[in-house]
Amino acid sequence: MDSAVIGEILAVCMFFGLLAFMMLGFPVAFTLGGVSLAFAGLGILLGAFDTPLLAGAFGRTYDAIVNDVLISIPLFVFMGVVLERSKIAEDLLTTMGQAFGKLPGGLGFAVVIVGALLAASTGIVGATVVTMGLISYPAMMRAKYDQRLAAGIITSSGTLAQLIPPSTVLILVGTFMQNANVQVQAAKGNFAATPVTVIEIFVAALIPGLLLASLYLLWVVYIAWRHPERVPPVAISDEERRTFGMRVLKVMVPPLLLIVAVLGSILTGVATATESATVGATGAVILALFRRQVSIEMLRHACRATMTMSSMIFLIRIGAAIFSLVFRGLGGEKLAEDVFSQMPGGAVGATIVVLLLMFVLGFFIDTFEIIFIIVPIFAPVLLKLGVDPLWLSVMMGMVLQTSYLTPPFGYAIFYLQGTVRDLPVQQIYRGVVPYIALQVCFAAMMWFFPQIATWLPKAVL
Repeated sequence: MDSAVIGEILAVCMFFGLLAFMMLGFPVAFTLGGVSLAFAGLGILLGAFDTPLLAGAFGRTYDAIVNDVLISIPLFVFMGVVLERSKIAEDLLTTMGQAFGKLPGGLGFAVVIVGALLAASTGIVGATVVTMGLISYPAMMRAKYDQRLAAGIITSSGTLAQLIPPSTVLILVGTFMQNANVQVQAAKGNFAATPVTVIEIFVAALIPGLLLASLYLLWVVYIAWRHPERVPPVAISDEERRTFGMRVLKVMVPPLLLIVAVLGSILTGVATATESATVGATGAVILALFRRQVSIEMLRHACRATMTMSSMIFLIRIGAAIFSLVFRGLGGEKLAEDVFSQMPGGAVGATIVVLLLMFVLGFFIDTFEIIFIIVPIFAPVLLKLGVDPLWLSVMMGMVLQTSYLTPPFGYAIFYLQGTVRDLPVQQIYRGVVPYIALQVCFAAMMWFFPQIATWLPKAVL
């Protein structure tokens, strides 16, 4: 058998073998590297893989470590943890609840808005869902909200951190998309092409993120209109009414100014993603200092949480670099390009297949794992077929956001269930269904109206 055919067979087996090992629960970072090296060795024995290609793994590992854009991830994680530990999020929800609580569905309305604000402050789904679960779920139960509805509102609002900048998911997708675009343009002989940057992807995702949050709000309004008994108003004391204006100035204005500083510096082009992350991390510490919430223990916790999440992401990134190298060396990328170029519907059919694959994988494996496996392999193929990289990045972010809600392994579901012990997981499953449907509908809307993602970057950058 021809060595090229053997290589392609090995590439396909490696891809599905990797998915199988991850679904069995093996550590992702080591599975990526281990499976890749095993198939590289098998390819060498069968004459289908060139040994010198493995030397490129060192360069890819070094590039992953020194990548300027990826440095923003630990900074945004630190920013989010400090905001959560300093009780800024808790006060935001309390104040927003006073603003809307007297209306049917008002507390749910407040939860969605605060979820969007936390998304723009942290960029981390886990931190947002846990914080909202600890703060808002008890308040919603005291107000006699429907348990299933409360669970759906909290989990879906927390996943907005996937799409609303600054999002760690968008940073990772953007990094791979930037590399894919350079690779595709170089293959076309266009060495002076305008690069795709993470900042452009942040800007492209802003309107979709806000529109999706608005859809969630409209769903809460619909429930309040059709079934007001499921979302009753909250009683507000005279003292809370009298102090409301002062609480707004004290509690809401400072974090809003921080969000404006972070996103504003990105939108205006004043700062890169890493520089804006530095502004956010510094601003979060300053806010905590003003609130007298900074302590050695709090900073230790924030640094430990930042180190844990960042180490996990970078380890997977290194494993993914080796996987991508071996997959390409075995001829897997060329095979994917040949298959997609002959697929019915051309670029449209290929894009649908990739997005559906990401959606299905979201039922079983983690979002970061999907990014590191799917995007490096299929993004260059789709860009060669003419798919817009900004639109594709946002669509991938949308699909990955849905993966946090899809049973049986939707991570937002388990974040909430782990935070609220008396909440049955079946109730959360039932509560997230309408929001999964809303996300799928919004993804369809973006498919037919790509300008939702592509208009703002052209207008402001």
